[in-house]
Amino acid sequence: MLVAVLLGALTACAGLPTSGPVQEGLPPGAVAPPDFTFTPQKPQTGASPEQIVQGFIDAGSGPQDNWATARLYLAPILKNKWDPRASVTIDDRSQRRYASPSNNQVTLTASPTAGVDATGAYTPSEGGQTPLPFTLVKVDGQWRISKAPNGVVLGADQFGSVYRQYELMYFDPTWKYLVPDVRWFPATNAVTQIAKELIDGKPSPWLAGSIASAFPDNVALDPPSVAVDSGAAKVPLSGGALAAQQTTLDRMQTQLEASLKTAGVSEVAMTAGGTTLAAHAVSTASTAIRAQPFVQTGKGVGYLQSNGTGVDQIPGLSPAIAHTGPTAMQISADQTTAAVRDRSGAVQRVPAKGQALLLDHRSGLVAPGIDPQGYIWSAPASAPAAVHAYNPAGRQISVAGAWPEASHLTAMSVSRDGTRLAAIVTVGGQPQVEVAGIVRGTDGAPQSLGQPMLLGTLPGNGIDLTWLDDTTVGVVAHDSAGLTVVAQTIGGPATGTAGPSGAATIAGSTGTVVRVRSADGTLYNQRGSNWELAAAGITVLGTVQGLPQ
Repeated sequence: MLVAVLLGALTACAGLPTSGPVQEGLPPGAVAPPDFTFTPQKPQTGASPEQIVQGFIDAGSGPQDNWATARLYLAPILKNKWDPRASVTIDDRSQRRYASPSNNQVTLTASPTAGVDATGAYTPSEGGQTPLPFTLVKVDGQWRISKAPNGVVLGADQFGSVYRQYELMYFDPTWKYLVPDVRWFPATNAVTQIAKELIDGKPSPWLAGSIASAFPDNVALDPPSVAVDSGAAKVPLSGGALAAQQTTLDRMQTQLEASLKTAGVSEVAMTAGGTTLAAHAVSTASTAIRAQPFVQTGKGVGYLQSNGTGVDQIPGLSPAIAHTGPTAMQISADQTTAAVRDRSGAVQRVPAKGQALLLDHRSGLVAPGIDPQGYIWSAPASAPAAVHAYNPAGRQISVAGAWPEASHLTAMSVSRDGTRLAAIVTVGGQPQVEVAGIVRGTDGAPQSLGQPMLLGTLPGNGIDLTWLDDTTVGVVAHDSAGLTVVAQTIGGPATGTAGPSGAATIAGSTGTVVRVRSADGTLYNQRGSNWELAAAGITVLGTVQGLPQ
């Protein structure tokens, strides 16, 4: 979870940050321990209406016992009706303003930076202010809140200590890859929340048309609580699960195990009607890549050796790529095919065996990509809606619904599981990062993109973008202060750090390592907040979509 650590350092703007290190994250599936637990104060005797509202807002940081402390600020009429899980308004606490239009009314004006809805989905704010009205009455001579908006308000510096990043795991339409849908829940009782959203809820709207879930509509979490004992979770399901076929049960088990692992669960048993269901997790494809960068140097195309000078070539594919005079390249997970932008700016399909195939010769093409089904993606920077996908035979498909509000496309990249397309686009003169789900036909051919989701605005002009892992994209941007390298969670906040001089392209690696190539051919590895010189003379920094499996 590379960028979850930014939560304590978000600024009031909705854009991606321009400073602060990209911290080293946890291993996949690991659970972040709470940094600390807030202990909100109880109401003070004789407190004014404004002090009661301020105390209530502050008590939103204490989810223990279903926000028991916050409920002490509520009148009996509201105490059991208020729903703290309805939403989270994430704001800049220094910008809060309280006003009292009358002696029993208080309005908090917040400046949101982001929000989380009842399903745990995170959305950045586009700025502005949000008024939150409160009405108070006296109870036994003390002011208490009788009317209040549902949900809690948390400062950006508090959010990461109260809510945690988790992942609902779905399948891609081929049932080969697991696809994460990032959600945010309080660390207390997170296992039940994850199971409830996975089984009874729905995928995030932007992703829904691009993934598959094994849970049938007639299966629910029943009763709606998951017991955990020494890392082992028992997930009770409704009777419909008893009629599910074995393949369906095994896939359900796979989704549950992978989803609950992010909350520290090591073992999962599904039950229905008091019976433990026999199910075993299925094997899924990995999206891991090699630690070595894939590059072109004066010695050829291949994986850069540890000495920083030689390259390990891929037989057949490396010399075929080099022959095109590549300016951008991405190789397939099985390392048999590459999507290449050649020296003329055209996009080619380059196989390890056989002849290269010219696909797209429109002017101003961004760096192309290749998905697990073998489709190569290409688009011109000046026409963001004109995204084309080319099948292995070279047939062109015009992908509908691509970046409908964008006037310029700087870079785009398809996720290694083939379900999502991320891009740097310009909308209304503002560079920003968006992601959209890829909708495919039954034959696996791309048909359209779903409605794009805004991930964040950029501090300046975007330069390049790549997938760092299944939940994070890396971005290089430039503004008046210099270059910034940003790690942006898909469905979460971002973190950024000053980039090396002349940074032009970016690539991921294993773990949290980020690689950047400067315009002069210098390759840097990011380690914490530092950039280490890795090699010189790199003419192209490529990307890789996985490992042979």
